Amino acid sequence: MSLDAHAALQAVIHHPLFGVGITLAVYQLALAAYEKTRWFFLQPVLVSMTVLIGVLLVSGLSYQEYRSSTFLLSVLLGPATVALAVPLYLNLRRIRQLFWPVLITLSVGGVVATALGVGLAWLFGADHMMLMTLAPKSVTSPIAMLVAEQIGGVAALAAVFVLITGVLGAMCGPELLRRIGVHHPAAQGMALGITAHAVGTARALQEGEESGAFAALAMSLMGMATAILLPLAVAVIT
Repeated sequence: MSLDAHAALQAVIHHPLFGVGITLAVYQLALAAYEKTRWFFLQPVLVSMTVLIGVLLVSGLSYQEYRSSTFLLSVLLGPATVALAVPLYLNLRRIRQLFWPVLITLSVGGVVATALGVGLAWLFGADHMMLMTLAPKSVTSPIAMLVAEQIGGVAALAAVFVLITGVLGAMCGPELLRRIGVHHPAAQGMALGITAHAVGTARALQEGEESGAFAALAMSLMGMATAILLPLAVAVIT
C-alpha cells in the first residue's frame, strides 16, 4: 500500500464519524442476514458485536477512540428506551386486564432469574465479588452497573454479563418458550423482558406488538425492582 493510500485509510479510520458509520452498517447487515435466514445463531447483536471487535482489531482503532466516536449513539439510548412506552400505551388495556398475572410473573420470575444465576455461580465456587457482579445480570446495563457497584461487584464486568444474558436470551428464548408450550404473546414477552432485558425486548418486538409491549413492561419493572430491592436484600443477608 502506498504512503498516500495508507494516510487516506488512517484518516478514514480516525474520522469522528467512523465509529457511528461502521456500527450502523454492521448492524444493518447483521439484521438483514438474520431476517433472510432466521438462523438463531445469527442474532444481530451477537453478530454485530463479533464483527465490530474484528474491525477494531484489524484497523488498530482503540476502544477509547471508538467509544468517543459513538457517543451520539450512546446519547440516543435514552430516547430509544423511552420510546418503548409507545407499545405499552397501545396495549394499555390488555396490560390492565392481565395486571395480577403480570405482577405474579414479575415477582416469581424476577426472584428465580436472580437467584439461579447467583446460586449456580456459588456452586461453581465464585467469590463474593463475582456473585455480586452476577446478581443484576437480567436488567439493563446502566441499572446493572449501578447496582453491582452498590452491592460490592464490578460495574464493568456486570455490563459484560448483562450483554451475554441478553444475547443468549434473544437467541434461545423464543424457540425454547415455544418448545415448552408457551405460545401466548404476553407470556413470551414477559419472559423475554424479565430475563433478557433490552435485547430480549427487541427480540420480542420482532415476534409481535403485544409481545413487545409486555417485554417492555417486564424490563422496566424488573429494572426498578432490582435497583430497589436487590441492595436491600444483600444488606439484610450480609
